[in-house]
Amino acid sequence: MDTKRRIVVKVGTNVMTNKDNRILGPVLKSLVRQIATLYEEDIMVVLVSSGSAIAGKEILGEISIEDESKRRQVYSSVGQPRMMRHYYSIFHDYGMRCAQVLATKRDFSPGIHRENMINCYESLLSEGIIPIANEDDAVSVTMSMFSDNDELASLVAELIGAEKLIILSDTDGLYTGHPEDEDSEKLNKVQVDENVEKYVQESDKGEGEGRGGMESKIKIAKGTAAKNITTYIANGKREDVILDIMAGKPVGTKFTS
Repeated sequence: MDTKRRIVVKVGTNVMTNKDNRILGPVLKSLVRQIATLYEEDIMVVLVSSGSAIAGKEILGEISIEDESKRRQVYSSVGQPRMMRHYYSIFHDYGMRCAQVLATKRDFSPGIHRENMINCYESLLSEGIIPIANEDDAVSVTMSMFSDNDELASLVAELIGAEKLIILSDTDGLYTGHPEDEDSEKLNKVQVDENVEKYVQESDKGEGEGRGGMESKIKIAKGTAAKNITTYIANGKREDVILDIMAGKPVGTKFTS
């Protein structure tokens, strides 16, 4: 049995892009550096990474297809290998290997698909390879899509028996109001039965910018924490955010059962 500790880190599109929706190399590098540091401490990370649609749009620009789900398929199919090329080369710089694991919701349903998924992750982790997961947008059927990559990350965390799920967003955590209001306070700890949903504002997002707002993050964080996987919502652009969380510093918002 593999005795290494395991965590899942989910990085959203808004963490890895700037305001012009360009992919930020330094952010990816910082993520990988932190994963490499944990690897030396025998902590294995599964990275759930968004960004393929934005990466595709960066190359293709506007396309003539009008149907939204077909556009997503095209952008993601073109962007996914590009994201992997970024990751492959940065992991290689740190002497590490990574692998791509694309999934649809069906892969998590009990039975042969789920067993196959478990085998895939267990085999990669046992070889010290960092799995990079994303939804297989090219073949995902709209009605059976993950609500967003937060949901995928939660399912992966459960699948591999992770001790923590860290959801990296572009805010420092959950606040009692809008993060930019001066009277808003960051909640450091949330229990699954606390009504924190009342603090959430609606957000407007453009195409390719990611599907998961704070409301869905809270739902996923609570659901994951209820399965005894401590879950965090934290700022992915913050220096050493993953290492600080693993060191027990009061970074982000921590969800516990």
